[in-house]
Amino acid sequence: MEIVCDLHMHSALSPCALNEMTPNNMVNMALLSGLTAIAVTDHNSCRNAESVMQVAQGTGLVVVPGLEVQTREEVHVVTLFQNLDDALAMQEAIYKTLPSMRAPEKIRAKQLVLNADDEVVAEEEVMLSMSSTLTLEQVVCQALSLGGLAIPAHVDRKSCSVLSNLGFIPEDLQFPTLELSMYAEKEAYEKRFPQYRLISASDAHELGFIGMAPATLEVETVSAHGILEALRRPANDQGLPGC
Repeated sequence: MEIVCDLHMHSALSPCALNEMTPNNMVNMALLSGLTAIAVTDHNSCRNAESVMQVAQGTGLVVVPGLEVQTREEVHVVTLFQNLDDALAMQEAIYKTLPSMRAPEKIRAKQLVLNADDEVVAEEEVMLSMSSTLTLEQVVCQALSLGGLAIPAHVDRKSCSVLSNLGFIPEDLQFPTLELSMYAEKEAYEKRFPQYRLISASDAHELGFIGMAPATLEVETVSAHGILEALRRPANDQGLPGC
């Protein structure tokens, strides 16, 4: 079955996202955009994923819980999980590796934790914009150990991507899927990296961008499990790396 999805977007929990990125707004915009599935991938955290999943119940929209982790090398990696418990376990592992410093309240960006009614129930004090002390390899292995998947984010960008910061894609990790931003020339990257599955994503930080770079996936089941299984299938059939 073919589905249309946007597997990289940020809620109001991310310090760089607008406050309009609430659970109800995100779900409704995804439905208006004709999406079958979305992933909530806030920076280094998944505290709003549950609320988005609750809002989506009964709408037909699949919500995949995840995090966009910033590694020690300042490489952004989208990590996706089959269920919320696994995503929360990833969050716990990442929080332990983030700096313990807190920004003064005067300059701290709003990092809103919201319930399913879009009400602010807390503000995250951890500075989510900071890098984890985990390396790229460690982040990948941590995600895999929890039954999840790691995808290098927006590899075409000139900052915070595996290509911009490392200059290459580590072959020993054998990523099955790479993510392109909405601005990438996809055909050029398909020629450059024929061994990888390439998907586009909006990386939306505001409502108007949701669904602007949809990816089409062939899945066996319309579920988080089905989506992850589709993304695990590498173009070269070499399988996932061992960690």
